[in-house]
Amino acid sequence: MKLFLRDQWAFAAFFVVQLILLLLIFALDGYWNSSLMIYAIFLSLFFSGGFLLSRYLTHRTIYQRLSNPVQSLEELTQSHGNAPLCRAMDENCLEQYRLYKEELHAYENKQRDHITFIQQWVHQMKTPLSVIHLLLQDDDDPKSESVREEVDRLKRGLETILYLARLDRFEQDFLIEPVNLRTLVQEAVAENKRLFIRNQVYPELQIDEHWSAESDDKWLSFVLNQLLINAVRYSAGKSNKVTIRAYERGSQVVLEVQDYGIGIPREDIRRVFQPYFTGENGRKYAESTGMGLYLVKEICGKLNHAVELESMVDAGTTVRVVLSAVVPTNLTRS
Repeated sequence: MKLFLRDQWAFAAFFVVQLILLLLIFALDGYWNSSLMIYAIFLSLFFSGGFLLSRYLTHRTIYQRLSNPVQSLEELTQSHGNAPLCRAMDENCLEQYRLYKEELHAYENKQRDHITFIQQWVHQMKTPLSVIHLLLQDDDDPKSESVREEVDRLKRGLETILYLARLDRFEQDFLIEPVNLRTLVQEAVAENKRLFIRNQVYPELQIDEHWSAESDDKWLSFVLNQLLINAVRYSAGKSNKVTIRAYERGSQVVLEVQDYGIGIPREDIRRVFQPYFTGENGRKYAESTGMGLYLVKEICGKLNHAVELESMVDAGTTVRVVLSAVVPTNLTRS
């Protein structure tokens, strides 16, 4: 109603001015009959009010839509009424909605093609890296060790790209099932054993063999790998131990990775889960991309796992993944 009144104020002002001028003309002409003038004013107000009321009722939907924010684009496809202006607005909104849908589908197809290309490219790049790794497997030359280190870095980078590309299709690429946490951690440690040895950092496992949780093995393994890589990277030269533990917290199980390295400055802690944020530590370590903890947060959010982080400079960092359900390995799923 407020929008309608603001829209019609010019008409109301024109009507009042016209009515006053008409009365003045009659008065200057010497014709003045108060009863007739009052009757004329009443008729003018009555018909003008009826016109405004009729106009408001026929265009009420338009004014209501314009007064309230659109909650969904599908609202644009709803009819605004049968008046000519309403039908014209319906046609315009439907055309805009059609163009939006066409652009959206084109963008989705382009994005899908891009993701497919990235995934195929990553898999193609893995093949020559695997060949290089096999060629260097039995070579003890120190130079070969440097090449192996670079190959490992390339593999980790490709994995990050691959999982980042898959994140948009997460709903099509996950399977929730019981995951044995000790087995998961042992496999992650074995996968990163050269990283541990190279940095002279050694894992300490404090996980009972029966600890299991409902999650996706592949995605949770990637999360754990990211946490281990960060823990080793920021422990090198300061501490020689990384602790991985699991324990119960009410009806939940917590998977915790703790290092005793350089820690994270307090002002950086609230931003470490933002994409591409490297902070003060990232400026010291050239390999940092700022994507590891971002992916950890995003993946855990999609898996309905909470992520907690505590850190103190020169004391180390502790990251916890809080899994929503505990399922003993000796029980079958209901």
